[in-house]
Amino acid sequence: MIGTIVNVITVAIGSTVGLLLRDKLPQPLIKAVFSALGLFTILIGVKTAFDTSDLFSVVISLVIGAVLGQALRLEERITSAIEKLKQKGGKKEDGKDRFAEGLVTAFILFCIGAMTFIGCLNEGLRGDRSTILTKSIMDLFSSVALASAFGRGVLFSIIPLLIYQGALTLGASWLEPYLTAEIQSVILGCGGILLIGLGLNILDITKLKIINLAPSLLLAPLFAVYVPKLMNYLNCLFDSLI
Repeated sequence: MIGTIVNVITVAIGSTVGLLLRDKLPQPLIKAVFSALGLFTILIGVKTAFDTSDLFSVVISLVIGAVLGQALRLEERITSAIEKLKQKGGKKEDGKDRFAEGLVTAFILFCIGAMTFIGCLNEGLRGDRSTILTKSIMDLFSSVALASAFGRGVLFSIIPLLIYQGALTLGASWLEPYLTAEIQSVILGCGGILLIGLGLNILDITKLKIINLAPSLLLAPLFAVYVPKLMNYLNCLFDSLI
């Protein structure tokens, strides 16, 4: 879990630097850096999404996940919970500190993607930290830009970051028998789509409720197993009718 701890430290350092510099950096510069970060997020999302070979399972996972997330009002509930925690801390909104949005955006950017998934599994199963350490360096620079734009929420994202990546690393040996290439492909496909949406939000092109799509990541393993079987059955049935 050393790689995850290093990742948490780099995000904490980057976020602190971003918070210290946010009042000193000109807004045009912050917007330029943020635009670059948004475009880079889209690039990562596209690259990750293209790794999937089962587009049908990805689409079904996203659609049903979106319906489930909307029905549960995940985005609204999580944002509300984060804002309540912020208020209990005695900090008031300063007009620039988009706490909940910053925390959620940072967490999704740092934790959804092929580098997170593969990096944690490699460290947990083989002790190979090269991928997760490379990700840590990338997150260092990303957190500076995010914190300068969103505020303290980016710094607080280290808490769910530690829990998520730590659990994935420690549970790698248990998950390995179940994470077939097909399942990983669909999970990464869904994660890539979420990253593309996040990048569009960062660029202020859209206001997509990315959290409401998050259940697709949990549904992906199920559909990765059963959708191809269903398609094969339907193809055999169709062939027999012809």
